[in-house]
Amino acid sequence: MTIDPDATDHGEVARPHDSRRDPAAVRTGLQRWLAGRVPDPVVGDVHIPESNGMSSETLLFDARWDGADHRLVARVAPVDSAVPVFPRYDLDAQARVMRAVADTTAVPVPHVHWSETDPSALGSPFLVMSRIDGLVPPDVMPYNFGSWVSDATDEQRATMQATAVDVLAQIHTVDPAAAGLDTPPTAGDAIRAHIAAQRGYYEWTTRTGPRSPLIERAFTWLDEHAPDDPNPAVLCWGDARIGNILFDDFRPAGVLDWELATAGAREMDLAWMIFLHRFFEDIATTAGLPGLPGFLRRDDLTDAYALRSGHAPEHLDFHTCYAAVQHAIIMLRIATRAVHYGQSEQPDDPDSMIMHRATLEAMLDGTYWKALT
Repeated sequence: MTIDPDATDHGEVARPHDSRRDPAAVRTGLQRWLAGRVPDPVVGDVHIPESNGMSSETLLFDARWDGADHRLVARVAPVDSAVPVFPRYDLDAQARVMRAVADTTAVPVPHVHWSETDPSALGSPFLVMSRIDGLVPPDVMPYNFGSWVSDATDEQRATMQATAVDVLAQIHTVDPAAAGLDTPPTAGDAIRAHIAAQRGYYEWTTRTGPRSPLIERAFTWLDEHAPDDPNPAVLCWGDARIGNILFDDFRPAGVLDWELATAGAREMDLAWMIFLHRFFEDIATTAGLPGLPGFLRRDDLTDAYALRSGHAPEHLDFHTCYAAVQHAIIMLRIATRAVHYGQSEQPDDPDSMIMHRATLEAMLDGTYWKALT
């Protein structure tokens, strides 16, 4: 898959417009459902953002009950016909994680009003949460060129970076068991369990799409290099990137998207934040754009996290490569989804469906980080 830096809608690839819900029908369903939980509710217009995600669906709506107005968000699990990105969407588990984080840290997560496991109201399980205002670093086009992030000053981005690291450090103080997660004895055990789950995800993805020789080579590498980390497993956000943070005055106002939360090593979150920025930086380089090479640098994040948490991150070559492997499986699934919806054609080489193929190859060869120094 090639990257077209001049495209304005490439983020819409694999985003199935014909699977989006009818706002009027959603309003009716929410009105009926909410009436069973609060007295005499009135649901306002439902808004479905154009930038809706490719995993669970986001619905914005206002409601009034008990004389008060409430600005709300519903996250709805996708139906199978929408060719979901992930095989399972446990929104009830997400609610438990978010409540545990809210109860024990100062991380600004949305207040979860309800978690509905019965699909009858909207056709799928859903969460209803409070809505938080703020700016999100965009994915389309990437925030590291032509966005409010790239237009900010170095000092403002330094504030974003420091506070994002603080979010990670706080999340990692939460007991995974308190969040309802199974917790392996050590971080090393958690890493190996997580790799096994990712291998299962890859096998699920390839049931309806092509297999990737690169990803399969990467799994062999992971098995050979997985660290035996004796530290305790911690709660990991799972999708730890600044694109999942709402910022107000360059500080976190809301921390979103907890569907990949798990028990793991601290470095899993840190490496995900590092890699996702590098993913966008490599796009900028390909497009001949300056990007933000001084932002979210690996060594800076590592040092800041150690200072904030008291834990010196280890095995970052492994963990950033593992992040690249996880993202490769997601990219393979998204590209397969695009083929399903007729938005692209199946290439002869399935590895070309992975946008960061060259990055992953260089990480497996041990040359990626050396080339950046």
